Amino acid sequence: MNAPKLFILVPFLFAVTFFAGVHSAYALTLSPVKVEVTGNPGDTLHGELEMMNEQNFSKTYFSSFENFEPSGDTGSPKFIGAADGLATWLQTDPTFTIESGKTIKIPYTITIPPAAEPGGYFAAIFWGEDNPSAKAGGEVSIGGKLGALILLRVAGDIPEAAGIQDFATLNGTKFFSHLPIAFTYRFKNEGGDRVVPLGTVLVTNTFGSNAATLKANETEGSVLPNSIRRFGTMWGAVAKDASTTSFFDTVKEQASDFHFGYYAASLSLTYGATNNTAQSSIWFLIVPWQLLLVSLFFILGVIGIVRVYTKWVIAKSKQNV
Repeated sequence: MNAPKLFILVPFLFAVTFFAGVHSAYALTLSPVKVEVTGNPGDTLHGELEMMNEQNFSKTYFSSFENFEPSGDTGSPKFIGAADGLATWLQTDPTFTIESGKTIKIPYTITIPPAAEPGGYFAAIFWGEDNPSAKAGGEVSIGGKLGALILLRVAGDIPEAAGIQDFATLNGTKFFSHLPIAFTYRFKNEGGDRVVPLGTVLVTNTFGSNAATLKANETEGSVLPNSIRRFGTMWGAVAKDASTTSFFDTVKEQASDFHFGYYAASLSLTYGATNNTAQSSIWFLIVPWQLLLVSLFFILGVIGIVRVYTKWVIAKSKQNV
């Protein structure tokens, strides 16, 4: 249940790009910001979060809960209320005051119903300055909130059904003149709990030699049940400002990191509690035409100079006869 601390200068990092009304006055440290826990039907699980107030004044916060599901294929959470599910199994202190510069422990419990179906359940604990009980009709304001994601696995016979939906270079491009080359794949999960696909993208050249080995899921992102998530990885460093890279800058890069010919990229993944596997492969071409063009002009120039010099030597020898 441990996770690295995360300094949050704005409320709830996971949702900052999706919610309006962010209060920049927040300056809190929450740890952990993601909790992964397993329990059996009927269990009551106990945990603890830590929050530090780095503001120069004390603040009072109110707690609330929301279930979440995936939003599109980016892996971002979409919060869907607290009518049932894990959001109704969570309990924590409804309100607390934290003094300036102080760190407090926030206990919470998860009470799993005895009749809970095995599988994955996902919710968040929020803290905000607005009192949820004061909202008309039980409405919960999501602006200006800080939160932690709770990922619960209820143990039991959980079906696993997942695999690679597609694998390609970015935009499906097959022809490249130089690195970097971006690979992207989508992973579909039709099982009963989240899965974390882990593995590599192995790039081989024309002769079958290893050109690169890339992590396929460097952040170890999860794919929630009944969803598809997109992942990406990059071969080669991205230029600081590709839009200003000149022709001869490209030639220099091609010469310093030379790649030419037919290449294959093989995606190999393992996932799930039983370490299932999935594979997919693609091919592409790298032809550094800028470098080849400059090399051709250089060779032609050398040949021209040699011919001119040879003619001059022959003419000079004839004059001396």
